[in-house]
Amino acid sequence: MKHLSFFLILFLVPLFLLAQEPERDPSVNKRSTQKDSLEKPPITAYKIFSVSGDSTYVDTTLTIQKDYKFNYLRKDNFELVSFANVGQTYNKLAYNFNEIDLIPELGARARHYNFMEVQDIYYYEVPTPLTELFFKTVPEQGQALDAFFTINTSERLNFSIAYKGLRSLGKYQNMLTSTGNFRATLNYATLNKKYRLKTHFVSQDLLNRENGGLTEQALEQYIGKEPGFDDRSILEVKFENAENVLYGKRFFLTHEYDLANGKNNKLTLFHELDFSDKKYVFSQDAPVDFFGDSFKTTNLRDRVKLRNINNVAGVTYANSTLGALKLKAGITHYNYGYNSVFILEDQSVIANRIKGDNYSAGAGYYKNFGPLKMYGDFMVNVAGDLTGHKFLAGADYFINKNNQIKAELRSNESAPNFNFQLYQSDYINYNWQTDFENTNTQSLAVKLESTNLVDVDASYTRITNYTYFSTNEEDLTKPFQESGEISYFKLKAGREFQYGKFALDNTLMYQQVLNGESVLNVPEFTTRNTFYYRDHWFKRALYLQTGLTLKYFTSYQMDGYDPVLAEFYVQNDQSLGGFPVVDFFFNAKVKQTRIFFKLEHLNSLLDANNNFSAPENPYRDFLVRFGLVWDFFL
Repeated sequence: MKHLSFFLILFLVPLFLLAQEPERDPSVNKRSTQKDSLEKPPITAYKIFSVSGDSTYVDTTLTIQKDYKFNYLRKDNFELVSFANVGQTYNKLAYNFNEIDLIPELGARARHYNFMEVQDIYYYEVPTPLTELFFKTVPEQGQALDAFFTINTSERLNFSIAYKGLRSLGKYQNMLTSTGNFRATLNYATLNKKYRLKTHFVSQDLLNRENGGLTEQALEQYIGKEPGFDDRSILEVKFENAENVLYGKRFFLTHEYDLANGKNNKLTLFHELDFSDKKYVFSQDAPVDFFGDSFKTTNLRDRVKLRNINNVAGVTYANSTLGALKLKAGITHYNYGYNSVFILEDQSVIANRIKGDNYSAGAGYYKNFGPLKMYGDFMVNVAGDLTGHKFLAGADYFINKNNQIKAELRSNESAPNFNFQLYQSDYINYNWQTDFENTNTQSLAVKLESTNLVDVDASYTRITNYTYFSTNEEDLTKPFQESGEISYFKLKAGREFQYGKFALDNTLMYQQVLNGESVLNVPEFTTRNTFYYRDHWFKRALYLQTGLTLKYFTSYQMDGYDPVLAEFYVQNDQSLGGFPVVDFFFNAKVKQTRIFFKLEHLNSLLDANNNFSAPENPYRDFLVRFGLVWDFFL
């Protein structure tokens, strides 16, 4: 495993020190409490900050939500369908159009689920050194690990370093995944707190070997549940000589300085720098007919790079009565492309590069009016080859301590991702240069968060000039743009019911594509229901949760997966899904250690699995998996 020495350091150092739960015991006398408070700071003292400044603290509790997030992504994957091996991509059960910016992305979006973006990196402030270890087994020959360490050298300076690694062979041929995410952060403030800085560096490499899915004969054997093919390694796949890798490096810096900080007025200068390099590589020892004709007969290698340097600077004026007004301007340099120009047989030319500088300007606003919080942000490209804008207006209202309602209005116009505009490949079909229009997206979202009623999240999205991949008349993948309007409605509701030591947690999602159902495919209903028992055992030394989780989504025309592009494409030929997945879990917490044990897809033992994550790509079989999350407070 890469960086083995890094894991050993993070694991062995805490073993030489006492790792105790940082909580005060109210039963001891005042003198002891004062002494213990120096040795065992409260858990709330271990603070976590997002890049936007939102804060929380380290959470060592065990909840059903922690079970949902105990996976490779370390996020709730309710709206995703996992592929057969850990570390592969995910098909979509729903869409979220909030994460759109002024400048296009590289592409290869199927490889980005575990790619850590700026908003995925957090900063820390801790009274004592903190280490967290994550471990989970994988289907075959490997493991998933995530090791994290942070320390404050002083009250004002914090460092953190972490590495997330995965290796899994998988049950099918040529399905190896090997990924690594290294990140390091720094959080600093001067003695008078006038100057504040957050910065991070990440380096990531996400490799998947690709097999193209099952052959026609293997599909018959898999769908027919033939007993001789319970060993998935003997099922024939389309090819065993390809892989794709997404590389990324990023240096990010955000800092601010208070020019004036009075009782009612505050004036702050700020600057943000994002320097990112991404590279996507698809390689194959020899071509296959599955992707059409090729220019080469051996050692195919498609390689594309994107450099993005984004600077935003401005000033914020905050008044205790009027709120905070932010004025900002930005410049972005982008350089996407290849090393050479392609000239096709018909003498048409595929260019090798899209590059330039874009200038933008905008403003933001924030104000609390008692229980009402209002905020907004706007940015528009004012010069350069790329036009577009992004707009956000929102309001949060606390009805009472148990109920909160949020509303957001978003509008975005931006060019399609670069791989829609320009692509080069050793496969002849995968060469294009388009002149697509900007995509326009408007959405309205309303969310109710309630501890005693029900959590509801509803959104309506309207899209024009939507870009997508699909197959042409030769059944080969190409980029397309929808000329008509797409309307998409999503409603998600959740509520947990508790009775004594038992609980039932429910999440239900309803979706409807009102216009454009031929290019935006989603299941109509998706549900997840967890019935579990929870209790303290052994004189409260151990807290446990055990039960069953059922997940089900109605059948729909699942997107297909293209390994050359690392993108999903729209298909309307076959409907897949409509199958239940039942998991049994037994989770426990001992001090600050959470232990997870799960029987995944338990119901496939009764009726063998012949379901799919995408056309020709099988869904995950029954697995026994376990792991833990262990926090050390030194």
